[in-house]
Amino acid sequence: MDKSLLKLAFYFLLITQNLSCQKMKSQKMPEFHVEISHPNNDLNITPIQDQIFTLEGKDAHLPYGSSSGEWGYSGKGWTEQQGTPIGADIIYFSRYEDTFYHLKANFSEDLIKDYMERAYAQSGSTTDDKEPLQEFKKLGRYEKFSSATNPYNSFSDLVFGFAPKGMVVVWLNFGKVRIELGRFQAEVIKDDQELEKKFFSKLSVTREEMRKNRFLDLSPQLWENYRIKYLYQPTITSTNKSLRLFEMNFKYYNAEQESMFRPWINNIPAKSRAIPKELNFIWETGKDQQFVGRAYFSWEKTNESFKKAGNNAKLEFRIAPDDSNFEIFLNNEPLKADSTRIFKTEVEYRDSYNDY
Repeated sequence: MDKSLLKLAFYFLLITQNLSCQKMKSQKMPEFHVEISHPNNDLNITPIQDQIFTLEGKDAHLPYGSSSGEWGYSGKGWTEQQGTPIGADIIYFSRYEDTFYHLKANFSEDLIKDYMERAYAQSGSTTDDKEPLQEFKKLGRYEKFSSATNPYNSFSDLVFGFAPKGMVVVWLNFGKVRIELGRFQAEVIKDDQELEKKFFSKLSVTREEMRKNRFLDLSPQLWENYRIKYLYQPTITSTNKSLRLFEMNFKYYNAEQESMFRPWINNIPAKSRAIPKELNFIWETGKDQQFVGRAYFSWEKTNESFKKAGNNAKLEFRIAPDDSNFEIFLNNEPLKADSTRIFKTEVEYRDSYNDY
C-alpha cells in the first residue's frame, strides 16, 4: 500500500478513536450518593432487599447496614451510585416496631428531570466571580462547588428518611441545599416468616428478644407535622445605614435546607417554607465589623405563631444599630426563639468593607 495512503489511514484511525473517546466522555453516567436516615438512634431500620431505579436503566442501591444519623441526614458516606433516580423498591425491617415493610416509590420524572438540570448556589464568599449569584442555575449534573468561579452544586445525594408506621420521606441534596422530593408510604409485610429467617439468622439475638428489649409503638404524626409549610418572607433589617447583608442559611424541621446570598438576600422571595429549626446570617457594618447571628427555635411554639400569622407573613430579624443583638418579629409581633447568639467573624466577600 502507498505510504501516503497508510498515513491517511493512520490519521483516520486516530481521529475515529478520539471522537469515540469524546463521545464516551460526554455520555458518562452521572453519579450520586445515597443516604438512609432516621429520627434518632432508637428508631433505626435495616434494609433487607433494595433497588433504586434510574432513568438510564441502571440499578442503584442503598448503603450496607442500618439507618443512622438524624432526620434527613445519615452522617455516613457510601460508594457513588450511577444514573438518575426515578424510584425505589425496598424491603426493610423496623427493629423497634418488630415489623417488615415494603416500600414501592415512584418519583415524578418531570420533577426529577427539572431538578437534575439545577445547580444551587453554595457560597457568597468570593472575590473573583463577576456575575451576581443566582439561587440556582441550569448547569446540569456535573457542576460541583470547587472554586470562586463556580460557586454552585448540582444534585449530589439521594436521602431516605424512615419514620414510624412505614412513613418514608425522600430528599435531594445539592451540596448544602436540601429539598424534599416527596413523602411515601411503605406497606406492612404480614407473611414474613422467610424474611424473619433470613434476617435473624445473621444476628446474635432472637426476634422475641429484640421485641422485648426494643419495642416502641409510635405514631409518625410528629414527622408529618414537621412537613407543614407556611408562605413567608425572611428579611433582615437595621437602622444602621452601613448594613451589608451577605449570607443566610436555614435548617428547617422538615429537614430541608436553604441558603441565600447577595444580591437576593436583600429581597428574599416569599415562598412556602417549613418551620425553621435553626439559622444563621452574616452581615457587616464597617471594616472589621462582620458578625454572625444565630437563632434556634422550638417547633411547637413557633408553629403556633405561624398559624396565628397566617399566610404571606414576614419573618423579620432586626439587628441593633451597634450590632450587639437582634430581635425576631413575625408580622411585627415578637417571635420568641429558644436562643439567639451573635459573634464576630471574618469571611471574605466581594462586597466586603475589608476590600476597600
